[in-house]
Amino acid sequence: MAFGLRSNDDPPRLSYGGYLKISELTSLQRLESDPPQHDEMLFIIIHQVYELWFKELLHEVDSVLALLLRKEALGAHRLLRRCLEIEQVLVTQVAVLETMTPMDFLTFRDNLMPASGFQSAQFREIEIVSGLKEARVLDHYAEGSAERKRLELRLSQPTLQDAFYELLTARGFNVIPENGSPARESAPEQIAELVRLYEQANKHYDLFMLAEALIEYDELILLWRLRHVKMVERMIGSKTGTGGSDGAAYLNKTVERRFFPDLWELRTYLSNKSGGCEDAQNGGSHG
Repeated sequence: MAFGLRSNDDPPRLSYGGYLKISELTSLQRLESDPPQHDEMLFIIIHQVYELWFKELLHEVDSVLALLLRKEALGAHRLLRRCLEIEQVLVTQVAVLETMTPMDFLTFRDNLMPASGFQSAQFREIEIVSGLKEARVLDHYAEGSAERKRLELRLSQPTLQDAFYELLTARGFNVIPENGSPARESAPEQIAELVRLYEQANKHYDLFMLAEALIEYDELILLWRLRHVKMVERMIGSKTGTGGSDGAAYLNKTVERRFFPDLWELRTYLSNKSGGCEDAQNGGSHG
């Protein structure tokens, strides 16, 4: 065969559409409304895109977790910064959905029942791997289902919080209680050690930057929850959710669910004086 020419026997070259499976991807938006309602297409695409970002976020968080367990703070920080950028997209994407009016949504809302966003198994995985281990989330998934099996596996594995505390312990910070895992409620001794990390940030700058990235990761999820609940209130007011939940009232309860409560609490005890750690150990003062 002459140079530069392709034979009919050669396999077809990879194309943009073939690589990204564009034909299959764009065939997945199937409207339930009859007659079809214009804004249901937007609703479906927005939530499918969320699920794709959730998949990517889990992909990155799992890598961050593995790096933390290998005590590679800088590598973990680099990928965590990518997670933060993804979360920014999740937050700003709500604005696209808010271009839909309440009347637009009501034209197809009844067709969604009993499906609901709280059934998103991938978002539950993100919550669990980030530190919110709650077995009750399994109640939303059938015994033996693929989603339930994934969540059960997540519940049995280390979290970002676990791995971060292990890294701190390996670097000389006493943040692991005697039972071997980070306490769900903040212990004064743990807070004191985290205060020490912040007050000695120049000595442990990689750990300090990692801690700051973790709280930003937490904050952006909280902002996404808040933006989401306000969007739901804007659309349906106090109506019950399509899956039978309390709608916006249920979502409001999730807004303060924090992955790293210790990292939030330590700020109460920070000061420009060296007494910050001692104050934390003595219970501090909120006055």
